[in-house]
Amino acid sequence: MKILQLTKKFPFPLKDGEAIAVTYLGKALHDLGAELSLLSMNTSKHPFNIKTLPADFNHYKNIHLVDIDNRVKVLDAFLNLFSQKSYHIERFVSPEFEQKLKQLLQEEDFDIVHLETLYLAPYIETIRKYSKAKIAMRSHNVEHEIWKRIAKNTNIGAKKWYLRLLTKRLEDFEVSNLNLYDIMVAITERDLGFFKSLGLKIPAIVAPIGLELKDYPETAQKTNNNNDFSFIGSLDWMPNIEGLKWLLDLVWPKVIEKAPEARFHIAGRNTPDWLKELNRPGVIVHGEVPDAVAFICEHQTMLVPLLSGSGMRVKILEGMAMGRLVISTDLGLEGIPASGGREVLVANKADAFAEAILYAYHHPKAVTEMGNAARTFIHDHFDNKHIAKKVLNAYKNLCHKV
Repeated sequence: MKILQLTKKFPFPLKDGEAIAVTYLGKALHDLGAELSLLSMNTSKHPFNIKTLPADFNHYKNIHLVDIDNRVKVLDAFLNLFSQKSYHIERFVSPEFEQKLKQLLQEEDFDIVHLETLYLAPYIETIRKYSKAKIAMRSHNVEHEIWKRIAKNTNIGAKKWYLRLLTKRLEDFEVSNLNLYDIMVAITERDLGFFKSLGLKIPAIVAPIGLELKDYPETAQKTNNNNDFSFIGSLDWMPNIEGLKWLLDLVWPKVIEKAPEARFHIAGRNTPDWLKELNRPGVIVHGEVPDAVAFICEHQTMLVPLLSGSGMRVKILEGMAMGRLVISTDLGLEGIPASGGREVLVANKADAFAEAILYAYHHPKAVTEMGNAARTFIHDHFDNKHIAKKVLNAYKNLCHKV
């Protein structure tokens, strides 16, 4: 099975959910006998120097990087208003990337061209023209749904109007492409059901994000340090910023009022200036940390206050895999069928979220028990090899190679 994997940014270092999802599936497919090649965009937003790649990142037969400038530009965004195209998607349309893809497809016969996220869909026509490979779309999210939720939670008139326009165009693009692939690989049952309601008719499977569990050591809960809470995530992703502002403004003041010794540690790449300069009681902003796993281990309870988004939150899986208690919303836990009160704590309103944090603060033994249950849950349901085997079998069936 020869697979060409296309990505909209290089899947290393493993500091965000997308990089982790892409890398762990790629490694597992390689371990199961597939031959993988990678064609990745090297974007201005997430540039990567391939010379810094570690020796053990060796699951690809070939790696190809194409530089593209995907910055949001005022003039381009303005001119886009007079078209019917999605500006979200247009930023990832690159003649150079298309030319490299054409070259690879002409030089080698692939069984599968595997697209990581909707943003690679503009290249379907090129794949069809120059290859007989089957096209797989691995949808990390229902992309337009993320923006629809963000627009709904935005109160400013002009901004709300603009977000609605962008969202409608992204939705039109996502729906119009649904049946142009040969197979859909959805991250959650809920996402697959949503795609079907939008008209998906092609073969499809659900393959959640899996973890390389050996990378997540078992760590004892710090029952003597129950005042520590953490957040880690990409701080240039709007749902993370939205949820973090909600927690800082509406939740954390209620916590610090009743538990003045509580500490909230915030880490993430591309930390905005307003957050770096934040001065709130009990809040410590670390910026980008060198080791996300070590950061998660240092803090007993992880807070994931998501109010918008879709797909799965990898950082929740990582925290649970290391025996951390996760406090999140129902939306944050989409695709992770953990039980509230047993493996996680769930709260959707500010008062309830604050109460959950205070419960963890006052009940360290319960935090330890739920953290241990969370680790067991991840080992039982999110082992990467098991998930990759399901994906590979689906691809073999599609190509009649079983």
